[in-house]
Amino acid sequence: MPDASDGPGVTPAETTTETTTATGGSHQADDSHHHRLSTQLVRFVITGCLSAVVDFGLLNLLMLVFGWDHTPAKAVSFVAGTATAYAINRRWTFRAEASTKRFLATMILYGITFVVQVGLYAVLFPLFSQLNTPDGAALPVPVVNVIAFVIAQGVATTANFIVQRTVIFRLQHPEESGR
Repeated sequence: MPDASDGPGVTPAETTTETTTATGGSHQADDSHHHRLSTQLVRFVITGCLSAVVDFGLLNLLMLVFGWDHTPAKAVSFVAGTATAYAINRRWTFRAEASTKRFLATMILYGITFVVQVGLYAVLFPLFSQLNTPDGAALPVPVVNVIAFVIAQGVATTANFIVQRTVIFRLQHPEESGR
């Protein structure tokens, strides 16, 4: 029988325990489900931070060293960061076996996230580029990058965690579901 940290293959019946209340009655508690959620969330955030370093580092390298425009640089950096995130999240965060179905579902999600994140970044970068510092100077490109990146990344990360946890890594192979 899998333990609670095994992830999506654990059924609610395997993680529910009966506890006694102060009044002597009993109720079902799902502490291991909460533990799994908190563990997955912490791992997802750690993975996201590492992936963001890859994404943001490559974004700045392409823009500041190689002179790329902000949107193509963001597109390439997003792909690199996303590949990093998928590889780590599948193995470590959600502890899922390799699966074509999961991979395809994740790629569809990442495709949607790509449009949302790069699109949001493409709108925010020029918008924040028009802002001035208190002394009237334009905001430096690295500052604009950070602001636009953090907002776009935050939206994408939130959506990714919710969809991956509730849909993609809850998908079962026929052999997992007994079919």
